[in-house]
Amino acid sequence: MSQRKFATYTEAWPLTKPFTISRGTKTVANVLVVEITEDGYTGRGEGVPYAHYGETTEGVLAKVALSKNAIEDGVSKETILSVFEPGAGRNALDSALWDLEAKLIGRPVWEYLGLQKPAPIITAQTISIGKASTMASQAKELISAPLIKVKLDAEDVVSRVTAVREAAPGSRLIVDANEAWDMSLLAEVAPILDKLGVEMIEQPISSKEDAVLANYKSPVPLCADEGCHTCEDITKARERYDMINIKLDKTGGLTEALQLAYSAKRVGLEIMIGCMVGTSLAMAPAMMLASFAEFVDLDGPLLLQEDRKNGLVFKDGYVYPPLSALWG
Repeated sequence: MSQRKFATYTEAWPLTKPFTISRGTKTVANVLVVEITEDGYTGRGEGVPYAHYGETTEGVLAKVALSKNAIEDGVSKETILSVFEPGAGRNALDSALWDLEAKLIGRPVWEYLGLQKPAPIITAQTISIGKASTMASQAKELISAPLIKVKLDAEDVVSRVTAVREAAPGSRLIVDANEAWDMSLLAEVAPILDKLGVEMIEQPISSKEDAVLANYKSPVPLCADEGCHTCEDITKARERYDMINIKLDKTGGLTEALQLAYSAKRVGLEIMIGCMVGTSLAMAPAMMLASFAEFVDLDGPLLLQEDRKNGLVFKDGYVYPPLSALWG
């Protein structure tokens, strides 16, 4: 095997407009990129460090840079999995190694893994938090979208969702509270959201307090996001939720994400494939898992002013599989 070359750097991708969830507002996507070159081929991966999980772009970059010698000496994905903690850094490394391997052997990642060939699939398109009237305006812009995801905090839950429903009556709806509710609010609004046609509630209460969900039967299926990162979380997730949101920046890459998907299916949990706000390079590996999912939420690039070259195609509410020129 020839000597590998390793590089990692950060990028900042401005958003089209501020994107607000329950814990803050984002105006730029700060991402980490890993490039691994061997025999004239370069594999690339992107991770999105997330402050809520204690990550900073600079901190993750510094940790990933420490793996330079091991990567250039030919370390495997399995070793990376065992020595690197889950998160955006490991995701970027793992994704770059998968991309490089696919290029070296001349087979796409999905085929190499024995997965279904990726096909165009409906992706959620996200409405960020604002006044009910503002969220209705966002919904009108997405009126033809097959699936809309509504970000919420603990304020005006019913009026905001009602406004979105009235503005986009033909769209399927899911909502995401990002841990902003408590049990009393969940119990109050869930039956109303059910009547409004909401098909799933994502992470309604804090993952630190979600043990109480084991004793609650929600009229709308509940999905763990912050409450499920890796396979280690699958047992408690099964007791508390109906579904898990698999994000590669939580699992630390496709390798762990695939095992998490298999584990979820074995215990009867449904699956959502989600993302942080990043470019198409971050979305592409997650597309390998779309066949496992009841919901796909990979609209991150749509929030950016500009995506990277050879980015994913989004059309009529569908996201199309990545070109090999992008990844995999």
